[in-house]
Amino acid sequence: MTQTLLRGRILTFHREPEAPDDTGAFDYIEDGALLIEGGRIAASGAFAEVQERAQDAQIVDHRPHLLMAGFIDAHIHFPQLQIMASWGSQLLDWLNGYTFPAEADFADAQHARAMARRFCDMLAAHGTTTAVAFCSSHRASAEALFAEAQSRDMRMIAGKTMMDRNAPEAVLDTPQSAYDDSKALIAEWHGTGRLSYAITPRFAITSTPEQLEIAGALVGEHPGCFVQTHLSENHDEIAYTAELYPDARDYLDVYEARGLLGPRTLLGHAIHLRPREIDAIAATGAHPVFCPTSNLFLGSGLFDDAGLRASKIHSGIATDVGAGTSFSMLQTLNEGYKILQLQNQTLHTLRAFHWITRGNAEMLGMADRIGTLAAGTEADIVVLDSRATPAMALRMERAETLAEELFALQMMGDDRAVVQTYIAGRAQKADG
Repeated sequence: MTQTLLRGRILTFHREPEAPDDTGAFDYIEDGALLIEGGRIAASGAFAEVQERAQDAQIVDHRPHLLMAGFIDAHIHFPQLQIMASWGSQLLDWLNGYTFPAEADFADAQHARAMARRFCDMLAAHGTTTAVAFCSSHRASAEALFAEAQSRDMRMIAGKTMMDRNAPEAVLDTPQSAYDDSKALIAEWHGTGRLSYAITPRFAITSTPEQLEIAGALVGEHPGCFVQTHLSENHDEIAYTAELYPDARDYLDVYEARGLLGPRTLLGHAIHLRPREIDAIAATGAHPVFCPTSNLFLGSGLFDDAGLRASKIHSGIATDVGAGTSFSMLQTLNEGYKILQLQNQTLHTLRAFHWITRGNAEMLGMADRIGTLAAGTEADIVVLDSRATPAMALRMERAETLAEELFALQMMGDDRAVVQTYIAGRAQKADG
């Protein structure tokens, strides 16, 4: 079996850092190596030791760059890659003005396949090796994304969006068609290679009670699938949801009453939560997902990371492209840091990089497979250059510690800092 040996500085986490100086939470090796075989990391450690295990391995020397686990994006919209940076006001207007017209195009299977290639290219270019993605309401959209991810052996969690009201006809399904399409997609793709299915009601406003009941039925029939939706992103959204579901105790109860909450449930945004909702999220093990660039772009509000952590809730972090303004998880950390600063909360750089690697992997229940550089895990790796731009190089002239280097990457990095991305051990960037 062909072996590849990557040489460089290695950083990998084995638990969440408790403080900026918690060096026990990670391993850092100045002259390290990763031995890749069959899409997995066969060995990880000091170069001299790992080299002894290599037989006729091709050696790729990435020194002086930093090797980390590939980034994990926990909430992103595949059909919205062409409407990033579309001027708009707040959430509901933005959906009607940009999102729904763009998503209507994904009924065309040829368009969906073309966009799937470009979507996966963009993820890899920015160092993202795993994504949790919303497709459009069309089965062809999900088929295209799953097929493209499978061709790259890329870990992808995705689902056909379910929505049967309050949107143009071109993007609507029905409770029955949503159920039938989702069942067929689960049968074909869930558990195939590195693919997983997410049952995907868009949000309460675009699903009737009947459709959410159908989504709950799917969860009962397929407990191994994920669930993804949106929650409490915007005040107008919350008010409209209350009108549509007058019997619900609150927004979260719309989902809770229909069996959609559990440890595999991802709740995009979750900004404006009531105390009962926070308690229910903690009790069910569901996961809010912080989408900082999107929340700032649409003026949605400030995510209360510290408050949720105090309630023992494990949140994810994500780009939320296309309301999110960058595919880069580095830029996501940049804006996340600022949102927390505005609330006198802290996102120190060790926790930040843990969050977009092992942290998101642990939230997904996949830390044994992705999110670290441990031997036996899948060989999803990003190679980072902290001197990628003149401004970054100038900053690095005065950096004296690993934490300073990471913070420069967090605040100044983007796809230019990504030298190479490996998915299942295969290099994705031709110029890397």
